[in-house]
Amino acid sequence: MYKFIAGLVTAAVTLLPAVKSHAATTAGTVADTTEQPQKAQKAVVTGAERTSAYLKLLKGKRVALFSNQTGVVGDKHVLDVLLDNGVNVVTIFSPEHGFRGKADAGEKVSSSVDEKTGVAIYSLYGVKGGAPDDATMEKFDVLVSDIQDVGLRFYTYYVTMVRLMDRCAEFGKQMIVLDRPNPNGMYVDGPTLDMKFKSGVGSLPIPVVHGMTLGELALMVNGEGWLKNRRKCRLKVVTCQNYTHQTRYTLPVAPSPNLPNMTSIYLYPSLCYFEATDVSLGRGTDKPFQQYGHPDMKGFAYTFTPESREGAKTPPQLGNTCYGRDLSSMCDDDIIARQLDLTYLIEAYRSLAIGDNFFTPFFEKLIGVDWVRTMIEAGNSADEIRQRWAPDVERFKKQRKPYLLYKE
Repeated sequence: MYKFIAGLVTAAVTLLPAVKSHAATTAGTVADTTEQPQKAQKAVVTGAERTSAYLKLLKGKRVALFSNQTGVVGDKHVLDVLLDNGVNVVTIFSPEHGFRGKADAGEKVSSSVDEKTGVAIYSLYGVKGGAPDDATMEKFDVLVSDIQDVGLRFYTYYVTMVRLMDRCAEFGKQMIVLDRPNPNGMYVDGPTLDMKFKSGVGSLPIPVVHGMTLGELALMVNGEGWLKNRRKCRLKVVTCQNYTHQTRYTLPVAPSPNLPNMTSIYLYPSLCYFEATDVSLGRGTDKPFQQYGHPDMKGFAYTFTPESREGAKTPPQLGNTCYGRDLSSMCDDDIIARQLDLTYLIEAYRSLAIGDNFFTPFFEKLIGVDWVRTMIEAGNSADEIRQRWAPDVERFKKQRKPYLLYKE
């Protein structure tokens, strides 16, 4: 099973170049060669790479592992690292998209067994409650979490982590988070979730772009009493080295099927809301989350046609010619500077001119509040909407400060 990991790592380095960024890349992966920094910066060392900080904590313990294809340590998977060092891994917990990261968004992934090691893979996505059952919780002593997040409230990996934290707190189990950088960790933006819209794509009262690593977020969950009955998880975070929140980190492996490169990851905070409309954002093409369009958006010269493919078997507007915009050639620095930008969504809304029929109820779960739709329909601009959520951003920055592990 893990032969595919090495190939995936090699392929993903090609998939995720930072070739359009004007800033220096500090990750130990493919860097921008168009502009050489005067002084080379040290490569980021992830928590998983710091084996001396956590292997000793696992000696003689039954260990559960929460991870997927992103849990890489050099050319190995973290599971291989644990097993090679004699750690007794008794079960693997996998999130949305499965352990190999190839399933469609929202697709139920069945539990299975690792063909190479015989370790049971327990799928947490699509199961009731999204967490392990009591019998499975009794099988391990320590849970190790090593997964690459992208720093957005509607990205489901952190939701699964929090559910695991809650179960560990309930059963008195320790969780060790092997921290990884947040590729969207440079800023905070968007409205704070109104908890009446709590769902599988938003489970904490945080802005859309929270700017925290999973380790920092786990500390905040504990500190703010966000687990059930305000209980606390026995938590240890193995931090990254040579990382700050302004580090431009290039992911070595695609975090999910439709975020194939850094441009898609940077555009994700602004384009994901099309998931709650009939507009295609490029699923089923070679530019997912880098373009948007619809058959009825006339007046646009650019076209694309979604097709069925791995990770997008039945994409919106399958087989239909969509008119719209291609954002894939935008400079990454410019995308980041725009932060969460509703301009694209508002343009499509006005172009289709179908009023409230443009949105589905899923929109409020993604954006987290009910007033953004109202403001768009009232004709407000993206800047005017941003001004309304600006106080949320400032409040959250102050609230999160005690939990930050890395320089802002």
